[in-house]
Amino acid sequence: MSVLTAPSAPLYPAVSHAAGPACSLQRVAPQGAPGRSASLWQLGIEAQELTTTIGQLAEQLEADDDTRGQAAFRQQQAKRLTELSRSDASRADALEDSLVLVLTRLQPKATRFSFPNHELSSRKSQAVEIDDEEALDPQWLSFSTTSKPDKAAIKEALKAGTEITGALLVSRRSWRIH
Repeated sequence: MSVLTAPSAPLYPAVSHAAGPACSLQRVAPQGAPGRSASLWQLGIEAQELTTTIGQLAEQLEADDDTRGQAAFRQQQAKRLTELSRSDASRADALEDSLVLVLTRLQPKATRFSFPNHELSSRKSQAVEIDDEEALDPQWLSFSTTSKPDKAAIKEALKAGTEITGALLVSRRSWRIH
């Protein structure tokens, strides 16, 4: 008989909304008759059981629409909060830059400023800035080489019938719930 099963679960699991349905269809030989085909009666019972299970999964999928709506709402909220966070961080950076500018004009040689709840300190560093890379002598350049498969060209060649060692043209089917 055919059964819908989830890994390590009863034959017809009540699929949780959080995990989502994860099932597979497999054919199980009738008990006590390995290799023997099922009777019409058994196939009818099996079809009814599968229809019931499919109906239950469809109901759960419809119930998941509310969950999907909530997920979309929360995703929008997360995006809005991320934008607010970036804005606040930019404002804080601008305030810090203004504070440093004012303090270093008042005390140009100072390397540290103390406040009741904060401390502002500095350190010196050196960095190289390249303003014209093409003007540099080749001795000051380093070279690197990388490669990656040209999948578009390989796909076209495989479609045209060319055999390419190490590459296969695979057909896939994607499913999307509307």
